[in-house]
Amino acid sequence: MQLNGMLYGGKLLDHVGFPRSEVLGPDASEDQIQALIDRHRLIFIKPVFRGGVGKKGKAGLVGTARTLNEALAEKERLYFAEHRHGNATAKANGVTFEAGIPAEHEVYFSITDDTRYRAPTMTLTHRGGMDIEDLPKSDVATIPFEALTGLKAFVVANALTDIGAPKEIISPLVQHLPKLWELVHHYGMTTLELNPIRMQPGKGGRLTPVACDFKCGFDRDDPRVERLGLPDQLFAADISAFEQEVNQLRTHQGQSDVFVINENGTILAPTFGGGANSLVTEVLGDAAIISSDFGGNPPYEKMKAVASICYRHFLKQTNVLFIIGGKSNNTDIHETFRGMGDALREHFATHGPTPLYVVVGRGGPNLVRGMGNLAETLDSLGVPYRFFGFDSAISEVVTHARRVDEWMRAGGREQIAATLGLKIAAE
Repeated sequence: MQLNGMLYGGKLLDHVGFPRSEVLGPDASEDQIQALIDRHRLIFIKPVFRGGVGKKGKAGLVGTARTLNEALAEKERLYFAEHRHGNATAKANGVTFEAGIPAEHEVYFSITDDTRYRAPTMTLTHRGGMDIEDLPKSDVATIPFEALTGLKAFVVANALTDIGAPKEIISPLVQHLPKLWELVHHYGMTTLELNPIRMQPGKGGRLTPVACDFKCGFDRDDPRVERLGLPDQLFAADISAFEQEVNQLRTHQGQSDVFVINENGTILAPTFGGGANSLVTEVLGDAAIISSDFGGNPPYEKMKAVASICYRHFLKQTNVLFIIGGKSNNTDIHETFRGMGDALREHFATHGPTPLYVVVGRGGPNLVRGMGNLAETLDSLGVPYRFFGFDSAISEVVTHARRVDEWMRAGGREQIAATLGLKIAAE
């Protein structure tokens, strides 16, 4: 996720006329905050983070207020709050003041590109306001639909009926949820999540779905994103020199998305594909130096440049160079491996050899040719390696990389150093 919260999420929802909670930004005056309290009686104060930072409520980072003094006290507490999520720490810069919406029912809704179906997929449950993973499968509808025809009202209606949603919420959701596909499709989004949507009672008891939280991710290479006129700083982050170098290589062909997880890690894992990235990041934990996705069929020149940057910043501390991805459909494995191998050869020539073990798990076009090319390079450099093809479970390959890292820590690094004619001090 690249954008979260209602500060800008509310403005995006206004593009398609989806009801949402009233929101004030960090620059709201005391009079504006008091007026918001007068209108809604209860307001929520939330820190503003860059990117899609989740689980703020569980971390105690969502405040409530019924008076101006309470709101100002929560603003002071949360304005520069820090939040650790996964392996990263985010720092807030501002807060929002959001209207409390009275409701008996809460709904979770998302649209995302799902590789299982190779189609946009709706996930919907009438038990929103909590983690979707905590719910039984019988309460969650996961429905792929055709991008060409869009999210139709009958798809929403059938899904809600199948999971046993209360009848009174079905009609309002059928009326409003299809609008969200317009937002995803017309503005270059890859993911959209609203949780919770609170079903607010109105005149005559009819319910209205009101979005109370917003997350989304964009395909930054899709020109349709520019239609929204979002400020560039929304996509900025506190990035390292390494991340900045790699991000400058963004082109229409091939992804170059990176994030430094642990500057002191020992496994450098150039990863291909979002699904592989999620698994690798989770299993490797603090041993992983970076989280990355270099898929999208990058050309030789770009892959070599990306690999060179990775090596220059992190190879000295690396125990395992872990090249991993699923079975690709269009990425030329020979071109990517040739680029990474040539970059490694040049790095050794310029900076000298370093104790290293290479683990590869990959599948796709020109796989055998690519592995053969990389093997020749590693043999010439005296670097040990082990390759896994598309018929190996990716989880087992990741586990193997961790075991190699443990062996390197336990003396394997010194053994490889000896074969390379290097002397390094044992830890």
